[in-house]
Amino acid sequence: MPIRSAFYIDGFNVYHAIDDLGRPHYKWLDWMALSNRLIPSSTERVVKVSMCTAIKPKDPGKQIRHRAYIKALNSVGVKCITGHFSVEPRECKSCGTTWIAPVEKQGDVNLALELMCDAHEDVFDHCYLVSADSDQAATARFLKEKFPTKSLTSVIVTGRSHSKEILGRADAKITVTASSIEACLFPKLIPGPSAILRPKEYDPPGGP
Repeated sequence: MPIRSAFYIDGFNVYHAIDDLGRPHYKWLDWMALSNRLIPSSTERVVKVSMCTAIKPKDPGKQIRHRAYIKALNSVGVKCITGHFSVEPRECKSCGTTWIAPVEKQGDVNLALELMCDAHEDVFDHCYLVSADSDQAATARFLKEKFPTKSLTSVIVTGRSHSKEILGRADAKITVTASSIEACLFPKLIPGPSAILRPKEYDPPGGP
């Protein structure tokens, strides 16, 4: 019997990692396809992919693109768990200037709860934690303490560094390469009862 694998994706951590690559078309990434590409297919099978995210307010363009992306992920079986944004005061320590900034909420907690609930319900044997955020070290620690027979792999996007705190609990690590992302992009049009069209901002350079 193949090992049951599940992926838990820190949506905003991954978004910023991909954004830093300077290739907007990488944001149209099929995480189900990528998850299946990352596992050793001869011994494992993907049973679940979950992404925790939130839709940023007061930016209609980003909201449209984000909702289209969530629909695309849902169409291939990725579970998207949405949190929310709140506004919080910020201050420049150098000049004292203050401003109000939107801050994503619930993402870390949603990711931790989703992973731990699935561990408790014995959904997976091997989980892949897709985040470079050291806050998720607590999730890794709790998983290994309560479910020592379950394996944990730390996953990051190229250009970022693995969290040392997560690695301290992980059994393995993977860095997602640019070539793997390129190979796992959604097509321009995703067919189905409600066809999903790729936002023009995510069109590949010179491609269809």
